[in-house]
Amino acid sequence: MSDVRDRNESAWLLTKDGSRMQHGLREDMRRFDDTDEVDAVIIGAGAGGGTMTQRLARLGWKIVTFDAGPFWVPEADWVSDEAGSHNLYWTEPRQIGGGDPVPLGSNNSGRGVGGSMVHYAGYTPRFHPSDFRTMTLDGVGADWPIAYPDLKPYYELIEGELPVSGEHWPWGDPHDYPYRPQPVGGNGELFLRGALAAGIEAHVGPVAISNGRFGNRPHCIYRGFCLQGCKVNAKASPLITHIPDALAHGAEIRPDSMVTRIGIDELTGRATGVHYIRDGLERFQRARTVIVAGYSIETPRLLLNSTSARFPNGLANDFDQVGRYLMVQGAPQTAGRFEAEVRMFKAPPPEVSSEQFYETDPHKPYKRGFSIQTVSPLPITWAEHVMAQGRWGGEFRDYMSDYVHWACLGALCEFLPQPDNRVTLADEKDRHGMPVAHFSYTRCDNDRQLMSAATEVMERILKAAGADEVMTINRNAHLVGGARMAADEQHGVVDRDCRSFAVPNLMITDGSVLPTQGSANPALTIMAVAARAADRLIDRPID
Repeated sequence: MSDVRDRNESAWLLTKDGSRMQHGLREDMRRFDDTDEVDAVIIGAGAGGGTMTQRLARLGWKIVTFDAGPFWVPEADWVSDEAGSHNLYWTEPRQIGGGDPVPLGSNNSGRGVGGSMVHYAGYTPRFHPSDFRTMTLDGVGADWPIAYPDLKPYYELIEGELPVSGEHWPWGDPHDYPYRPQPVGGNGELFLRGALAAGIEAHVGPVAISNGRFGNRPHCIYRGFCLQGCKVNAKASPLITHIPDALAHGAEIRPDSMVTRIGIDELTGRATGVHYIRDGLERFQRARTVIVAGYSIETPRLLLNSTSARFPNGLANDFDQVGRYLMVQGAPQTAGRFEAEVRMFKAPPPEVSSEQFYETDPHKPYKRGFSIQTVSPLPITWAEHVMAQGRWGGEFRDYMSDYVHWACLGALCEFLPQPDNRVTLADEKDRHGMPVAHFSYTRCDNDRQLMSAATEVMERILKAAGADEVMTINRNAHLVGGARMAADEQHGVVDRDCRSFAVPNLMITDGSVLPTQGSANPALTIMAVAARAADRLIDRPID
């Protein structure tokens, strides 16, 4: 634990009860003027932006990190209420289209400091070594310009800083976690029982909730509202894992500030800062480096909106790569009913998972694979499951009354990157006068086969555990891609170090740079990519 504190003291910068940041960190944080040319502006304070903020502030950089949403105070702002947590999600207008339009909102977009990790479940698996070479190994997807060994040390660092709890992990690159696994609730027990009976290997973890106290952060109290924001700060998010240390080292967090355009010097082609709106006023912050971390919808949208004589089709978009190859994971959820009460809400949703089906199976007609995890939908989400089966009226009421008897599993299927799954700008404008994003998405046949295969396995596990009825709802999760890293500018937006090919002092350090997505929740990989990009920035400074 001491080595973690030496590089990131965030957990010790909370009050003794872990309820909030120590007095003065937020109120007395360093503040810069718009006319100050800071070393870097970072757009977005989620997984990628929060990590970059902390890393560069530690090095003495003058940093301003913008977020369009609030600077949350968990104890005051978050509630143990599913409907009352809607303000955690990005609900600004967006358009969707394509053959399989993807609903946008609660499960794939975040609002405020901490980003989507404020309301993610808490699963933090690593990508597998094969994820970085899917084209070479399987003839699909893309090869990354970096390999697993490039990220491995950063996986280990971030796992210690969150920290992550779990059993020894046998899949991908086998490894251990800093904390022992959490005790499991009824949902996890049934997954383990069913997996054992079905001959499927499953383990507890990896979960970004420490098993016990960590610094001044308390242990988990099993309130079951991980996806609505952790009021007690047991679950990791950049809001408590990286932002406190960044503030202690002189960074400024500037919330409620919508960045609308990146400024460019037409003579040099360099970024000069960012145009943004705060309190209804249009302003401009000067900066020597601009780092975008707005995630897979807002990052392409911002770049496409940042037009100039040099970049008439959008910033860093000389080869029409911005917004392309945007991916979601297929995320079907299968529930099973048991005679005894399960009460799946009485524990954190992330508990048990299996990556047995993660890699390509040469005996199957599809490429790549899927993972399976416990999920525990709360009543409103459970009602959506029931209604998706066409049940209404008295039958619907009966299923809702039976809620405590159901257990639920979720899969993450590796949908493949396709160039026409992309973000463009719509004619419609938002309240800031900025064109809204249009996200077009269509599944390929491989995607559909993976969804079907994952559903079959989840049904098998639940029936082996003793379920007398099962039902599935098809859904999506986890946006990545849209500004991917590549070996050259004809095939991507940034290089292996997350630097724009076209603009020498522009970087992107969020999930939009991922060329493939694996069957893993992306938060840990996004943070590891950002931590590596920060180190590479120091090793190879921008001219």
